[in-house]
Amino acid sequence: MIRLNVNIDHIATIRNARGGNEPDPVVAASLAELAGASGIVCHLREDRRHINDRDLRLLREVVQTKLDLEMAANEEIIQIALQTRPELVTIVPEKRQELTTEGGLDVVSQREKLISLCERMHERGIEVSLFVEPEEKQITAAKEVGADMVELHTGTYANAKTPERFKFELNRIINAAAFAGNLELKVAAGHGLNYYNTKHICYIYEIEELSIGHSIISRAALAGIERAVKEMIELINNSTLHRNIDI
Repeated sequence: MIRLNVNIDHIATIRNARGGNEPDPVVAASLAELAGASGIVCHLREDRRHINDRDLRLLREVVQTKLDLEMAANEEIIQIALQTRPELVTIVPEKRQELTTEGGLDVVSQREKLISLCERMHERGIEVSLFVEPEEKQITAAKEVGADMVELHTGTYANAKTPERFKFELNRIINAAAFAGNLELKVAAGHGLNYYNTKHICYIYEIEELSIGHSIISRAALAGIERAVKEMIELINNSTLHRNIDI
């Protein structure tokens, strides 16, 4: 079955809107695990817009499944990752004014920097995933720099407005996942996935993990985080059972 990793950044976003202490993303992470999540994702941005250093420190202490630290290839954050030792770091591009990560990492133009980053993480027993567009050149570069995994950016797929565009973007992801699998890279997917568009991604054989945050936290605001996580896991499991259908 495909594993669900729950991104708890937006719990911190709600907390920070009032400058207080609640809701606590660390508590949310524990509840997500109790509901069956296979991992917890958080993004420690340079601007500390949502998750902060305290959150990450406590998450490392309490997460019992897998901690995936999303981060830019910035030296300050690299040092924090090396000290914290999450099971996985996912390297993403980061822009100052973006509301959320806007696209995949340009691995091709950052080869030397990413080779060094992968080596340093591996020395500490940390796996490296690169968040990339579903493009062969970026996936090839990810393999060449020493990444263990690629997370395919599904945002363009999720935002498709017409059936034709939806099918086109889905086929890009299907082909990219197969290409990455042939290179013996682990394959994850994430960004913009929700309770309506996730099932089509689950039909893709090579995809092992999904990283989903906003839609689960939005659902949790109305139904509670345990129910929201359980509903997404049920959707993923049911969809995975039908991987052989024609999509």
